[in-house]
Amino acid sequence: MQFVLLIYQGTTPLPGSERWNALSAEEQKRIYADYAEFNKTAGLTAGLPLGLPNVAKTVQVHDDKVEVKNGTYLPEGIGGYCVFEAENMEAAVALAAKIPAARLGGAIEVRPAEKYW
Repeated sequence: MQFVLLIYQGTTPLPGSERWNALSAEEQKRIYADYAEFNKTAGLTAGLPLGLPNVAKTVQVHDDKVEVKNGTYLPEGIGGYCVFEAENMEAAVALAAKIPAARLGGAIEVRPAEKYW
């Protein structure tokens, strides 16, 4: 079964930010290493790189009128996504717990990939 893991950065320190620069060089290397290890997971397909939330546009239609707002639908925005082939939800949740954003102020949403049509 396939699961989509949506990575919300939340308050995760991002490279180039003040919070990132406040981390020790060791911690920065650890975060990069953890993501590199995560990306080697069997059954994992990384998603395309996403632009930063500040360049996103959110589109909604109300009463046949298209409304476009700058930014993400949710304040924290999605930092990335991947697809994971796993036996069950528990395996996908266990993998999600290894994503650095989950421990650094973000969250990982895990959803089964399903067809509704």
